[in-house]
Amino acid sequence: MPSHRSLRMAEAIREVVATAILFEVADPRVRSVTVLGVVVSGDLRHAKVQVSIMGTQTEQKRALEGLNHAAGFLQARVAARLQTRFTPILSFQLEDSVKKSIELGRLIDEAVASDQRRGPSPSATVNDFATEADVGERADGSGP
Repeated sequence: MPSHRSLRMAEAIREVVATAILFEVADPRVRSVTVLGVVVSGDLRHAKVQVSIMGTQTEQKRALEGLNHAAGFLQARVAARLQTRFTPILSFQLEDSVKKSIELGRLIDEAVASDQRRGPSPSATVNDFATEADVGERADGSGP
């Protein structure tokens, strides 16, 4: 379980890195990057910055290279904010959970649209569906 201090540090690093990527990093490779979170090691010397990068595989790879190239610059920004004895060494990890959730949403929308096009089956009637009151009764009216 991470300590309260490491959680606070991770959140501060996330804020600084996200702001710096958005407003200060001038590398044209670093585009469409979202900082999702930061995981700080137990000794507070290393920080994995989890990012989501929209685009093709090639664009993602280039953006990750740009982030690794700008790691020193971003680490200096973190050092100025944290003012601790040691500044965590930043590494970037591509997280594809956002893309997976978008794809899952698309699949759900397709399934719903497919069901709506098909419509209800003609053999199904209202009486085919049991209600809560019907579940506990038998055909002869006696209980379960």
